Amino acid sequence: MRVITVANHKGGVGKTTTSVALGGLASAQGYRVLLLDMDPHGSLSTYFRQDPDTQKLSTYTLFQERKELTYASVKRLILATDYPKLDLFPAATALATLERQAIGQEGMGLVIARALALIYDDYDFVFIDTPPLLGVLMINALAACQHLVIPVQTEFLALKGLERMVHTLNMMSSSRKKVLSYSILPVMYDRRTQASISSLRTIRNTYPDDVWPAHIPVDTRFRDASKVGVPPHLFDENTHGVVAYRSFFKWLLQKMTVEFGSSVMASAGPQLDSSAGGIL
Repeated sequence: MRVITVANHKGGVGKTTTSVALGGLASAQGYRVLLLDMDPHGSLSTYFRQDPDTQKLSTYTLFQERKELTYASVKRLILATDYPKLDLFPAATALATLERQAIGQEGMGLVIARALALIYDDYDFVFIDTPPLLGVLMINALAACQHLVIPVQTEFLALKGLERMVHTLNMMSSSRKKVLSYSILPVMYDRRTQASISSLRTIRNTYPDDVWPAHIPVDTRFRDASKVGVPPHLFDENTHGVVAYRSFFKWLLQKMTVEFGSSVMASAGPQLDSSAGGIL
């Protein structure tokens, strides 16, 4: 199992689109894929026509049952989508209450890592979609993954979100005494605007070793695909955005292979030391 978290402190930068696009492409290549929604807004769940406002069994259930998780209790929460080898772990709006509940509770930062460890053999890839803020949900997502993908819109305000995300990574790495590898993914690039051109140049100059050398262009076909709940590559496999995501996924696999070797995951993924509960 390879666990990849998609995160950024700024909203509206394409985290859900990236999660669905990469997950869809991975499943199309024959990999068993789980899309895990950790955002109380539930955009990923909504994409596949699940309502986070009425969802009774969800990622929130994991936190409710965290002391008694078993293989069966985790598997019952996962939904099959209409697409082969692509499953969904839906979110519920109740996730928004976890920040208050986490105060003084032990082990709240490792719930997702422990749940995924139980279903380790069932999936080749897990893509985790996250909310745009630092808290117990993002900490869980980072603690459970081997690699972080940071989608960054090519505009000035998005650069600030990237700075905060890198700061969070440094804080997390210090807590668990292990560096979490990451890739910066420039998205929504519009070559017609000076803002996009300038922002992309700044990203590449500031993070030369961690940014994908290409970019995901603005593509209205992503919006069209989301309206009908279809992974982008199945809606239009030749659109510029899908071609770009396919290239990024290939690059990402190569990067992870170099970093981790052929066996990307020796355990359920990097985990916070139990003492890191204090970060919550």
